[in-house]
Amino acid sequence: MAFFFRATGQPGTTELMNAINRINSNFERLSHQFDILEKKTDDIYWYNKVGDIAFIDKVYMTGPPLAVEKNPTGQGAGNPVKFWSYIFIPKDADPSRKYPLLVFPHGGVHSNFDTYYAHIIREMVSQGYIVVAAEYRGSTGYGESFYNMIDYGGLEVQDVDASRQYMIDNYSIVDGDRVGIIGWSHGGYIALFNIFEYPDKYKVCFAGVPVSDLIARMGYKDQSYRDLFSSQPAIGKPADQNVAEYRKRSPAWQVHKYRNTPLLIHTNTNDEDVNVLEVEHLIKSLKAEGKQNFYYEIFNNMPGGHSFDRMDYKEAKEIRMKIYNHLNKYLNPPKPFKSVKDLQKAGYGFN
Repeated sequence: MAFFFRATGQPGTTELMNAINRINSNFERLSHQFDILEKKTDDIYWYNKVGDIAFIDKVYMTGPPLAVEKNPTGQGAGNPVKFWSYIFIPKDADPSRKYPLLVFPHGGVHSNFDTYYAHIIREMVSQGYIVVAAEYRGSTGYGESFYNMIDYGGLEVQDVDASRQYMIDNYSIVDGDRVGIIGWSHGGYIALFNIFEYPDKYKVCFAGVPVSDLIARMGYKDQSYRDLFSSQPAIGKPADQNVAEYRKRSPAWQVHKYRNTPLLIHTNTNDEDVNVLEVEHLIKSLKAEGKQNFYYEIFNNMPGGHSFDRMDYKEAKEIRMKIYNHLNKYLNPPKPFKSVKDLQKAGYGFN
């Protein structure tokens, strides 16, 4: 959060500094209020974009307690973290049947799941997938306290897996033996850690442009980005003061945990967010460990950079067909796409 006012600590300016700090704090709270309003507005838009083909719900669930409690002996200390998750169920689902589940964590540091993904949700639901998308701890649009619960590469991974378990426990139409996980950027990062930590829970995984090496990332990003990590209670220090912590939170340094979940990885050489070197490190590490059953494609200067295969142009849809073919092979949805023409009609209404 950028400060709107600054002052130097010259003698006699204590009252002025305190006033400026109060103003800055008020602006930060106001910013979170605007985020909440934007999130509520976008929630309505989901029904406009997807409501014709999907039952849409937003449910409240729990993950593990905070990694670091501000007041470990205070009232409510140790309680599970509460968070929301989106659910999308095909409207033509037969209650007597079982359907595959896609767990879909959003990307971004302090981002959220919004209608940016509307066409992709339409594509998934049209094939007969049930989708759950967790607004894990640290997501934007739920107030300052929840925002500050962020635990990048930590307990947010368990939040996402909790959304998977919630669906199995509460929806009889979910096939617990046909669960996949898919995500882009930070969502791809979380997808990787879920198959590392819970290899028996997921049948297949897609990780698009995944954040893969936080140590390298701290080197090529600016100071404001580094501060997003060192300021987190569960991390607490910059990478140069605690390399081990950043290594623990980097998929490229944790590939020994990867078992055999079929994994597809995509990256793009002109990605302006996740430099291709991170994903190349991940791929080389998997090879060096002698891992099998993972596949990857490095795309060369595809339009859209970081968003290249989430966009609406023809080539992006062709790439998404590759992703769905990978998922469908292991999850067997009732109405898999056979062509980009099918994808176009499902996601966009016409072919």
